[in-house]
Amino acid sequence: MTAKPSQAKPSQAKPSQAKPSQAKPSQAKPSQAKPSQVESASENSSTLSPDIFEVPGATPHFRTELAAQLAELVPEAVADGKLDIEKLRELLADDVADGNERFGLFWPGKKRALRAAQAPTTATLKPDFAHSKDWDTTQNVFIEGDNLEVLKTLQRHYHNKIKLIYIDPPYNTGKDFVYPDNFKEGLDTYLEWTRQVNEEGKKISTNSETEGRYHSNWLNMMYPRLKLARNLLTDDGVIFISIDDREFDNLRKVCNEVFGESNFVALLTVLCNPKGRSQDKFFATNHEYIAVYSRKTLPKGYFSIAKDEDQIEDEYPEEDDGGKYRLLELRNTHREFGRHNRKNLFYPFYVDSEGEVSLSPDDEQTKVLPIWDDGFEGCWTWEKPKAELDLSLLVGRFVSDRWKIYRKSYANGSNRMLKTILMDKSYFTERGQKEFGQLFGVKAKLFQSPKSPYLLSQLIRTITTNDDYILDFFAGSSSSAHAVMTLNAEDGGKRRFIMVQLPEPTPEESEARKAGFKTIADISRKRIELAGEKIKQDAGLLAQHLDTGFRAYKLADTNFSKWRVTSDVAVNELEQHLLDLRDSADDEAQADDLLTELLLKLGYSLTEPIHTETIAGLEVRKVGDNGVLAYLNEHTKPTLAQLRALVEAAPARIIVLEDAFQGDDELKTNLAQHAKSRGIELWTA
Repeated sequence: MTAKPSQAKPSQAKPSQAKPSQAKPSQAKPSQAKPSQVESASENSSTLSPDIFEVPGATPHFRTELAAQLAELVPEAVADGKLDIEKLRELLADDVADGNERFGLFWPGKKRALRAAQAPTTATLKPDFAHSKDWDTTQNVFIEGDNLEVLKTLQRHYHNKIKLIYIDPPYNTGKDFVYPDNFKEGLDTYLEWTRQVNEEGKKISTNSETEGRYHSNWLNMMYPRLKLARNLLTDDGVIFISIDDREFDNLRKVCNEVFGESNFVALLTVLCNPKGRSQDKFFATNHEYIAVYSRKTLPKGYFSIAKDEDQIEDEYPEEDDGGKYRLLELRNTHREFGRHNRKNLFYPFYVDSEGEVSLSPDDEQTKVLPIWDDGFEGCWTWEKPKAELDLSLLVGRFVSDRWKIYRKSYANGSNRMLKTILMDKSYFTERGQKEFGQLFGVKAKLFQSPKSPYLLSQLIRTITTNDDYILDFFAGSSSSAHAVMTLNAEDGGKRRFIMVQLPEPTPEESEARKAGFKTIADISRKRIELAGEKIKQDAGLLAQHLDTGFRAYKLADTNFSKWRVTSDVAVNELEQHLLDLRDSADDEAQADDLLTELLLKLGYSLTEPIHTETIAGLEVRKVGDNGVLAYLNEHTKPTLAQLRALVEAAPARIIVLEDAFQGDDELKTNLAQHAKSRGIELWTA
């Protein structure tokens, strides 16, 4: 593992493909930038002057954003700055459900769970260089922290960018941990958990069946996370969710609400334990489910994957200059279709003694119609114009005393659809456990029932291509990351993973604790490191292009004192004035910590290339291809000449901590005017 000090210069960093969500750094100009987009996303952002923009202190407030979107779509439903619900009802008319009786899933705490998803957070992610691997070059990310808060921090850059999400959440067995969100400030919950006690000093551990809200607790945990996850999916993105019988029906209902019932794709059944669980009460369970939902309706065949060589050899026995092929009968094999209702598909072909097919009659040829053995007048699957165009693909075969017409189906580029019952031995939990044990070189179970990376790579293979993002916010042992790296090694792809895992403590007497792993997150990171090394070793010469590293981050409270106010507290003018008097940043905060938070809240990715430069005696951070220059030392006031040197470097944006000006408004104004004259945005925090 490569340790990286906070001041190290990633001089070998490659330009990131990910761009900030507001504007491309290399092209952004003040006249093109729209600070109002940032402002509408957060109540904490503001424009200091027409030429200076303030970094928003919190993630978007989704209730406010939804109201803004409705106001834009239906302006007549806005009165005195508020939405008029009755006007909306009037406009929607017949589309509005009558009365209070309607189909849906309701449980205690649902409204609070929704508010938990909507509430903004001031939390940030702190770079963890010591636990990262290949920081300078990797495009992968591992985040330690509560996934509710992490999902919020990812909303700006990764909104509508994740192609596939896989999660294996707690199954609610009565022993599984369920995240106890307090619905006010999720970050507090995370900090309480890392201390392993709640606000009353009680240990947080499991969701017992004896608890009155057993199912409600699980739904309250899942609902806000699924809401936030949907925001991250691309329009053609898909989420796969592993689940067992206990919460299967509740998961289906809550996903129907979050993603839409029409976007249900499939329910896969995985044979995970062929022997079955002998401790079960009535039947030995040997399966689990994977619910599949899409962001939007997908086209037919979207999940097809390429057939492997063995399948092609078995299924395509014929071969010609076009490659291996098989013959499929051209006659429609469904009797509900025939000459009686498909007249355009009922016409003759003509076949000679060698099996060559034409549409023109000849004395040496035999007329062939789509007639069944019992005389039923069927139809072809191709219309005549299609047959004329692809006549070279048709052949005749003499079968059971009569001629039949077949079409050639070539193996080139052929795909197959996954079955809804997955029974391959490589998908067994036992195989996942074996793979995990071999990586760590131990026979003892360091982690209970890790998913098979072969199962996950098969799912990932169905819809992802070269550089898609794959997210798993219940990472566990990081089988998903293992699967992504394995698949990239097989097909040369550059898929990128984002893993999120709570630092759940390992039990005191567990084999994991004995092996030195204090938390599940520790196991998860080590799994990625070991799997990456093995994959590179197996890949040989191809390994030079494989990305098996990851940038590690930890969820943390904001580095900026003025932003530390709970999201449910209304700030009056006096309180706001007192907050504004606080220092911009904590004295203990490192420049890399500050920069990461500012980039996140401005919509940049977690893998932007960053290095340190000295310009006119000022140490600055340079982000991307001169997209951003950030001066993050609030204790040393720069001169106007030094600040002008930053402008002369011609970045797209300059970020300066507010306290670096030390109250000199004239200095700040001069910098803003000089930046504006060069088409550069000036941001403060």
